[in-house]
Amino acid sequence: MRHLPNGVCVLTFGQGDARTGMTATSVSSLSVEPPTMLVGVNRASSSYVELARSRAFGVNVLASEHQDVANRFAGRGGEQGHERYAERRWFTLNSGVWLLSDAVAVFDCEIEEIIERHTHAIVIGRITGLVASGGPSALVYWRGAYDQLGWSNEEISRAVGLTPIRAQ
Repeated sequence: MRHLPNGVCVLTFGQGDARTGMTATSVSSLSVEPPTMLVGVNRASSSYVELARSRAFGVNVLASEHQDVANRFAGRGGEQGHERYAERRWFTLNSGVWLLSDAVAVFDCEIEEIIERHTHAIVIGRITGLVASGGPSALVYWRGAYDQLGWSNEEISRAVGLTPIRAQ
């Protein structure tokens, strides 16, 4: 599966200090009518139980500048639960789930169904809100490493001879 390139997303769910999330590369659109997405989640993941208990989740499509976010939500730095939300700005839509302010796109979803198969669960979410900035690049995972699709903000700035502006 390492040879199948995928976009990198962060799933966010839970409220207050009980919020948590996980990095996911198995995210796909399912239907336009009604608008739904599906996410494949390893049932052995420490966050799966919390996701299954939730009534809603967010799908945050990461830009190439979000490798730190992907690593944090994958647990690579040891952060857990609400600690994973540090150092970034977040907002909420309909469900109250926290969504990444500068993501390429965010989808606010209500859990419609969870289908458990083998080692994973297929989580089907009905989209109740969407914000798409359409940033210049998307973070992808391929051959066991991060890469990007498109140009990063820094590459665009260098190409046109401008100093990059960083979000505050």
